[in-house]
Amino acid sequence: MSPSNAVSPSPVLPRFRLDGKVAVVTGSSRGIGLAIAAALGEAGATVVVNGRSAESAAAGAETVRAVGGTAHPIGADVTRAEEMERLIAETAERFGGLDLMVNNAGVSEFYKRAEAVTEADWDAVMASNLKSVFLGCSAAGRRMKEQGGGVIINVTSIGGLSVLPRLLAYCAAKAGIVQVTRVLAVEWAQYGIRVNAIAPGWVETDMARGLLQHPVFGAQLMQRTPMNRAAQPDEIAGAAVYLASEAASFVTGHTLAVDGGWTAL
Repeated sequence: MSPSNAVSPSPVLPRFRLDGKVAVVTGSSRGIGLAIAAALGEAGATVVVNGRSAESAAAGAETVRAVGGTAHPIGADVTRAEEMERLIAETAERFGGLDLMVNNAGVSEFYKRAEAVTEADWDAVMASNLKSVFLGCSAAGRRMKEQGGGVIINVTSIGGLSVLPRLLAYCAAKAGIVQVTRVLAVEWAQYGIRVNAIAPGWVETDMARGLLQHPVFGAQLMQRTPMNRAAQPDEIAGAAVYLASEAASFVTGHTLAVDGGWTAL
């Protein structure tokens, strides 16, 4: 290409900013969700912090404000359709719209052999991990379609991409999130809605700490991870900022593994 026909590259770093954007992060009162909420706030977004209770959401919002972000707490049980609808409606009414939706809420309460998983275990994990994502995508997607666009990020897991023994229901739910992400990315691209997922590996959170600190299982997990360590929550948050931003404007339907090399093996 001759110099006269060369295209001047546009600045890259400003495209990572989220100034003027309104974001909801479910399950953001602690752990990975809180780290994502703080990172989005630091990048300039107004962040609605969600927890099951108003008190937990308020505590999370204080953490976002501590890093210079703007945050508003809303308590809601995102496994219930009416509560999710209220979360999205209250956000849009208060801030004039919704630009970013991060479906992060989820649990992994049961670490047991497959034959020991009960119906109650299965239902609880599916509700927290998969149903909440469906409800969040549905409520946010309708709003974004009316607005003419938006970004949805679903937090899945390496358990949705590879086998984690003794986590049958969790892996099934997280694999479901991967497919929900892909289907919605294809269906909603025409409306200017990008839908992606993040698949964390083992992360130092309250939920995973007991397993990571187990003298046998924890050591096995680290040996299986090429980087030989667990991630910190803010290492997942950086991926969320990227996918939320204009730097990822041509990325949709993708699951980004942030796993220290786990899924490369």
